[in-house]
Amino acid sequence: MDTDVARAAAELAVDLVRIDSVNPALVPGAAGEGAIVAHLAERLGAHGFDVDVVTAGRRPSLVARSTGTGNGRKILLNGHLDTVGVAGMSNPFSGAVDGDRLLGRGAADMKGGVASMVAAAEAVRASRMSGDVLLALVADEEHGSIGTEAVLKHLGGRLPDACVVGEPTGLDLVVAHRGYALVEVTLAGRAAHSSQPELGVNAVAHLGRLLTAIESRNAELVAGPSHPLVGTGSLQAATAAGGSSPFVLAEQAHAVVERRTVPGERATRALDEVERILTGLRDADATVQAVAVLGLAREAWEHDPSSPAGGRLVRELTAALEWHGRTPAEVGAPYWMESALWEGAGVPTIVCGPGGGGLHAADEWVDLDQVRLYASVLVDTISAFCA
Repeated sequence: MDTDVARAAAELAVDLVRIDSVNPALVPGAAGEGAIVAHLAERLGAHGFDVDVVTAGRRPSLVARSTGTGNGRKILLNGHLDTVGVAGMSNPFSGAVDGDRLLGRGAADMKGGVASMVAAAEAVRASRMSGDVLLALVADEEHGSIGTEAVLKHLGGRLPDACVVGEPTGLDLVVAHRGYALVEVTLAGRAAHSSQPELGVNAVAHLGRLLTAIESRNAELVAGPSHPLVGTGSLQAATAAGGSSPFVLAEQAHAVVERRTVPGERATRALDEVERILTGLRDADATVQAVAVLGLAREAWEHDPSSPAGGRLVRELTAALEWHGRTPAEVGAPYWMESALWEGAGVPTIVCGPGGGGLHAADEWVDLDQVRLYASVLVDTISAFCA
C-alpha cells in the first residue's frame, strides 16, 4: 500500500465529515454543498488541477481535471458531496475516529470514497502520466441528482472513456442496480355527512381498494422473473392519505406509488402499470375518479461487459484489488445510483468504494482501512487504465 496516499485519504475523510453538507432538498434550510465544494476546490487548485464550479439551482458541484502528457485514456472519478439529515445523531460532524472506524454523517455515504478519490487523483497527477483524470464531485445525489445532470451538460462532448463511482460497496464491484419511478395518484370523491353515505362518494374507500390492488400486483412481480444480481421489481405505496375530519366522507385521497425496476424494465412504464390498476378499479366501480401523474423516474443499470473501455476498467480495477489482497465479487444493488446517468450518457461505468455501516442511520461509519486501501487501488487502476 502507498502509505502517503493512504494517509492523505484517511486525513481528508476526517476533514470532509467535519463539514456539514446536508442536502437542503431533504432538510429545508440545511447547509448544502457550498462549504465542502469550496474546501475541495481550494485544495485541488493548489495541487494544479483545473477547477470548475458547476451550479444548478444554486447548488454547486465541482469538476477538477488533471491533463496528462498526451495520448492516454481519460478516466472520471465520481462521488457525491451531499448527505441525508442528522436526526437522532448527537454529534454528526465530529469526525471522531474509533479504532478503524470514522464516525459521522456521510462517513460511508460517501465522504470516505470521495477522500480516497481526491487523494488518488493528486498522487497520479504528481506522477505525470499520459492520460487525463477528472473528478466530478457533485451535489444532490440523495434527492434529484441535479448535480450530475449539470456536470454532464457542462462536459458536453468532452466525456471520459470510463467512470468509477465511489459509492460504498465494501470494495466489491457493483455491476447492476435497480431503478425506480414515483407515480402520484389523486382520487376524487364527493363529500357528504357520514350518517348518509349514500349521498357522497368516499375517496378513502377507493384509496383502500387501490392499496389492495397494489399489493396484489407486487406479489405478481415478486413471483415473476428474477434478475440474477438484483432480483425482481416491486410496487408499493410509499405514502397514503385522505379525508379531512370525522363524520365527513372524504372528498379527496392521495397516494404516492413507488415502482422499483430491474435492468430490462423501463421506469417510465410505471405510469402505465398504475393506470391499468386504476382502470380495473373503474371497471368495478363507476364512481372511482382518479388521476395518475409520473413523478421522478430513474432507470435501472447494468454494466456492459462488451464495452472495450468498460471491460478494461473492470480488469484493471480487479487486478489492483487482487494485488492488494482483495478478491472483489461482482454484485448488484437494490437501490439506485448515479452510475445509470453516466452509462446513459455513453460512459462505461463501474461502482466500487470503501464500505462501512449505518448509512442514513444515526450510527454511520466508514472503515478507514478500506479508505486507505481504496486510495492505493485507485492509483494503480488509474495508472494502468490511462497509460
